[in-house]
Amino acid sequence: MEELEAILETGGAAAVELAASAVTKGCTNCGAPLTGRFCASCGQPLDSHRRSVRHLTSEFVKDIASFDSRILRTVVALMTKPGELAAAFREGRTQRFVPPVRLYLFISLIFFVILSASEIALVQFVVTADPVHVVVENGHAYEVDRDGSKELMPQRFADGKPHYMFNSKMVFFAREGSVHADLTPLQAKMLSDALAGAAQKEKKASGSDKVVHTVDTTMTKLVKDPAALNGALTAWIPRTLFLLLPLFALLVAAFYWRQRKGLFFVDHLVFSLGVHSFAFALLLIAAGVAQVVSGDIALLAAAVVFALYLLLAMKRFYCQNWLWTAAKFTAVSLIYTAICLLPAFAFVIVAAVMWG
Repeated sequence: MEELEAILETGGAAAVELAASAVTKGCTNCGAPLTGRFCASCGQPLDSHRRSVRHLTSEFVKDIASFDSRILRTVVALMTKPGELAAAFREGRTQRFVPPVRLYLFISLIFFVILSASEIALVQFVVTADPVHVVVENGHAYEVDRDGSKELMPQRFADGKPHYMFNSKMVFFAREGSVHADLTPLQAKMLSDALAGAAQKEKKASGSDKVVHTVDTTMTKLVKDPAALNGALTAWIPRTLFLLLPLFALLVAAFYWRQRKGLFFVDHLVFSLGVHSFAFALLLIAAGVAQVVSGDIALLAAAVVFALYLLLAMKRFYCQNWLWTAAKFTAVSLIYTAICLLPAFAFVIVAAVMWG
């Protein structure tokens, strides 16, 4: 009756009555026979939930403290011990850390919430007008490059007027409203006329100018507000990256095929979740650094740190020598960047333009 005495100390007579009933009837949650203070089937404790307010308050404080320490241990392991969380999962040391899926969702949510609250745009597209150096010879227009070479241009460039090539440059992690398109009224009108002409040609060719009209509208918005796509990008990036998680897991699994007897696909997936969770945390740090230095420099530094982190994580988790780890790290990085990341980034931009 030691269990009943322990419950009596914490819950009173009502708790003893309920506990005695549980011993004879089984677990109150699943009905399984009880042989100790916890149900062997579902884990529910024998002691009563009907306790004093003081006891409930004490347990609440303990739960919060335990939850906080678990988060702290997880964050420290994620940021300072590459591959540790995936190794802990493989080795069965899971109670000390936040589950990998929950960690990924939590960090990605924090990432976008903080950027939104601080009004920092992931990327802004600044429309630029680069003058075209045109010379007319024998009635034909030629563009002269910096090295002096000439390239034949359409006849419309032979009108003697200034011409510009309109492009856009990406500015990373700048505050919304802090960058603007540097176009003169004349350049803005020329861009508008060029877009209208392209839309008219598309309509004659296909009978529909929906695509060109959408691009025209987007370019017009970007001229006024380089952060016009930020909301759409914020909506599409999490969806796209979530689809990349299993692709990265498949890629590393292919390179470690010989270890398939000791590693299941879920192990590679947990490794992928940890790596991408770190990427979100690192980008958040880069966004803060970009408020002091150039966004390009902050992003480049983040890329270097991430590459080093991935290398160390692969060495820690897959336990191969440095030569094989470095070779596989190089191959995985190149293939993932070329086949997954860059096409995914292009898709996100197209999706943001076409479907908002």
